[in-house]
Amino acid sequence: MKKKKLGNRVVGILAESVNKWERRTPLTPSHCSRLLQDRTGVSRIVVQPSAKRIYHDALYADVGCEISDDLSDCGLILCIKQPKILSERVTLYDYELIVGDHGKRLLAFGKFAGRAGLVDFLHGLGQRYLSQGYSTPFLSLGSSYMYSSLAAAKAAVISVGEEISSQGLPSGICPLVFVFTGTGNVSLGAQEIFKLLPHTFVEPSNLPELFVKDKGMGQTGKSTKRVHQVYGCIITSQDMVEHQDPSKSFDKADYYAHPEHYNPVFHDKIAPYTSVLEKGCPLVGICDITCDIGGSVEFVNRATSIDSPFFRFNPIKKSYYNDMDGDGVLRMAIDILPTEFAKEASQHFGDILSEFVGSLASMTEVADLPGHLKRACISHRGELTPLYEHIPRIMKSDPEDVQDNIANSVS
Repeated sequence: MKKKKLGNRVVGILAESVNKWERRTPLTPSHCSRLLQDRTGVSRIVVQPSAKRIYHDALYADVGCEISDDLSDCGLILCIKQPKILSERVTLYDYELIVGDHGKRLLAFGKFAGRAGLVDFLHGLGQRYLSQGYSTPFLSLGSSYMYSSLAAAKAAVISVGEEISSQGLPSGICPLVFVFTGTGNVSLGAQEIFKLLPHTFVEPSNLPELFVKDKGMGQTGKSTKRVHQVYGCIITSQDMVEHQDPSKSFDKADYYAHPEHYNPVFHDKIAPYTSVLEKGCPLVGICDITCDIGGSVEFVNRATSIDSPFFRFNPIKKSYYNDMDGDGVLRMAIDILPTEFAKEASQHFGDILSEFVGSLASMTEVADLPGHLKRACISHRGELTPLYEHIPRIMKSDPEDVQDNIANSVS
């Protein structure tokens, strides 16, 4: 294999091989066409052939790309997921570290993860409720990848919503409450799908009111009639904790600096009203779109796959199951959700990435790059850049401290 020539303006697009489901591409044929025509930093684009990529090889060839397994001439190689083999002399950029002056990521799939995540979870919810003896409109919904486009998936969710509106949901699972944590892109993407259903949003403090007895309610305090909508609630950190000193109100900056001064309240104020099946039953399920293993939800010990997206956790027995039946909480933790809407996700990603490709393809020294790209360079010609020279040290430290050290280094 020839030595790669950094900054030679030749761009390669790798065939994704880490996961069989990965069909996304960093640049679509239309992005490649524009880059080749403008010739602003890019002279050639070589695309490794792939029969599973969402855009066929012929479409790249039609716009002037070269189709070849050999990327040895490419000074810049682009891919979505980590490649299996990296040269010892590689210059490596991490998409997640490309941030603007506002500190927010410029390249992200968050909304697509949220959209795919909620569609998939609604699909699973239908199966879970069926195992509990309830037939719901969710049962007719497929997983995201089963639809030809995001628009087709949305149309299917709208159809489910129309059935909920006209026929209602079984009273035994109502009120059906969806809680969204945070206000970032992932949460916004999930809410976008949720809003296609007949819905009402409530404030966290008003959740108990959904379960107050009134006329037409049974002894459990829940409506005996079929309910024709679902409920949503958006919570942030101030809804999850409270200061140990009752005289002090929540302060986000103080909480992040001194979390030990705060007590958790989510289990008292939010969880009891979240997706309650019946009296004494825990919440039905959790859609962990971030897929943070051992993170915010401690019992998540592994990622799940697109073709086997769910597992069931029994908190009493602390045991895991791969079926929908029996006690416990349904859990989904897919780590490549955006690829289920591969075409739209690739278009969105490439729209932003193509703005940087010219600079990256023609760069020979990191110092010559704009600040937002310079900060995203982890190694240059095989050597860690100054911002990341600490990585070997923290990899040898206490595993629990690694994540905090990485976060502090890029903040």
